[in-house]
Amino acid sequence: MCKKQTIGTVVSNRMNKTIVVAVKNKITHKKYKKIVTRTNKYYAHDELNICKIGDAVRIESHRPLSKKKHWILIEKILQK
Repeated sequence: MCKKQTIGTVVSNRMNKTIVVAVKNKITHKKYKKIVTRTNKYYAHDELNICKIGDAVRIESHRPLSKKKHWILIEKILQK
């Protein structure tokens, strides 16, 4: 089974061992043919609580860890 990986920005780290990652996707509007930015927020597991707000991170899909948490932190790419 292939796991999805994506890159995003940490927008919240207030929870213990959990971060909220905002992932921006650019899509073309079907009718108006304009490029629109869509943002999805994912809850990700951060075992060591190493991420801070503004960090760029790589996350990977994972089995459900809680009600909303289905992603796991792979690495920090950039630090703020």
